[in-house]
Amino acid sequence: MKYKLVNSFFWGNSVALSWLWGLGLFFSVQMTFLFGLTGLFSFAFLNALGLFMFGYGTQKIAQRDKGQESLERFFKRWSKPFRLSLYLYQLLAVALTIFAIVNYLLRPLLISYWPGWDEQGSILQLFTLLLVVALVLSAACLVGEEFTIKSIKYWHLLVGILIAVIASALLLYLQPQVLNDPVAWITENNSKPIFWGYMIPILIGFFVGPWLDLQQWQRAIQMRKENTNIASGYFFGALLFFLFLIFHGVLASYVFNSDWFTQDMASVGLGGLTYGHEMIVNYMVYFHSVMPWWVPAGYYCFIALAVLTTLDSGYVATKWFLKENSKTSNNPVLSMIPSNIIDSPIVTYLTAALIAVFGVLTDCEIEYFMVFYATFFVAYAALGIARCFVPNSQHSLPQVKLFSIGAFSLVVFASGYFMQVAWVMIMGSILPIFYVIWLVLNTDLLRVVKEKVEEVMDAASEIPVLRTLSKATQTVINGKTEEVSTGSHFEGKWFVHSFMATYADTNSVGNVYFGVYALWVGKTRELFFNYVLPDFNLKDTTFLILTRSFEHKYINETREFEKISVKIRASEYNRKFATLEHQVFDSAGNLLGKGKQQLIFVSPKDYKILDIPPDVIKAFMPYM
Repeated sequence: MKYKLVNSFFWGNSVALSWLWGLGLFFSVQMTFLFGLTGLFSFAFLNALGLFMFGYGTQKIAQRDKGQESLERFFKRWSKPFRLSLYLYQLLAVALTIFAIVNYLLRPLLISYWPGWDEQGSILQLFTLLLVVALVLSAACLVGEEFTIKSIKYWHLLVGILIAVIASALLLYLQPQVLNDPVAWITENNSKPIFWGYMIPILIGFFVGPWLDLQQWQRAIQMRKENTNIASGYFFGALLFFLFLIFHGVLASYVFNSDWFTQDMASVGLGGLTYGHEMIVNYMVYFHSVMPWWVPAGYYCFIALAVLTTLDSGYVATKWFLKENSKTSNNPVLSMIPSNIIDSPIVTYLTAALIAVFGVLTDCEIEYFMVFYATFFVAYAALGIARCFVPNSQHSLPQVKLFSIGAFSLVVFASGYFMQVAWVMIMGSILPIFYVIWLVLNTDLLRVVKEKVEEVMDAASEIPVLRTLSKATQTVINGKTEEVSTGSHFEGKWFVHSFMATYADTNSVGNVYFGVYALWVGKTRELFFNYVLPDFNLKDTTFLILTRSFEHKYINETREFEKISVKIRASEYNRKFATLEHQVFDSAGNLLGKGKQQLIFVSPKDYKILDIPPDVIKAFMPYM
């Protein structure tokens, strides 16, 4: 019990550091700058609460099934329709973090210690920024390659201890000044309506945000594998994360209350809005001569460590995600790219670095990245949460509609933000939530109607005339309406072959012999191939299809003269292997057994293993 609690704390520390990316780290300063300690504590509490709720929710999901792999199995099923949004979420998080440390730490240091750097011309600035970003990127990739998800918590424990020492030393040094004037500095722009214009989007964004964060899913899955309570680990993580944000905000409050502080330390961005993200750095630079050397050095080290533990976590999570998805990728284009390139996060990190450099050169602010998490990703995350806990939300994702509502809410929020109109900002964030609620309720209505239609069709099928007409059916195959026999037809993406079991299929006991099921599945597979590959000819084929493995789970028995239906479809494939899934039913609809088989493709000349032929990919795609 004690070991599990210690392991929960270790993972909690890693959770806190992985969530301490640029948005939380630097935006805590901005919230203190805008709304004082009220803004800081509200921002930190909502952020930490959303993090804990993710851990609590995933713990409930993991307990639905037995075994330490239960959460991983759930994530593989759940994440399939969200793969692009998960990847984009991670890409933007990495880009935001690189942008934040370059724009709010390294850039002010370059301007201060390199006289005239910001006036030397765009070529010099661009070259320097590229070198700085390359330094950050290489450090993150180097550390990320050194650790796996199993070992990264120990590295983060060391970093967590260093951060705790630095924070304690800085607070002890600043304690007299903070105690003398504990009330935070508040700007003239602090008004109640605009305060809620920030708080409501923060509430929505950070409550649903962790559900699209690969780093958090990977940690929750690993905790489950280690038999560690996920909710307990995320409780520690939320608590430590809250303390990290409070420390940074209190430090900002001290700077804003200092007699040496001036408004010139703030920056003015697009739209004439004032930003205070880098004001602590500017304060340390301007007044480093009156402070002990370790004060600015300690603060810079705190920022660097916080960013590094986010980027290395992102590297490990991205590598894990890309590798898992490349195994089961159905994209024929990806099958032609070497797996080492597809699985590597390097391309992702280079793309994120380019986005960050573009943001720095165009004088962007961190809020311009934040708006995506408060609007665009909200619909995807909210629907993802619904699919975790609401049974009626299990349907195919309306990808175009989700993108459209995300883009629309993004524009609405951005308009309200630049105009500083609170209700417009709030509307931009809650529109995706309303859409997801409507989508789930609408799906439930369609489900009820579908059930009623199926009941009517079942009743109508017993009418003698209709039963006679149903002996020949029509189905859509490869976009063409064709007539097929009553023995074989398509039900959605399942190919179904129906027949009657006879004495030849049974054993001495009287039930169907176990080996016959494999023969039934094999025959159905060949008929399925005949439909989807009608031009296949052994005399001139460039490939042969062989069975690599076959699995079947026996669930119920059946006897002679029972109508049997074998269903088969293509479930997944990668560069080399294709997997077919099958199910066997009796006339009453009882599941007799299920399983899967893996196919390989070889050359007819030398039996050398081939990549899946394009003809097979094209034939299987409609039935995935």
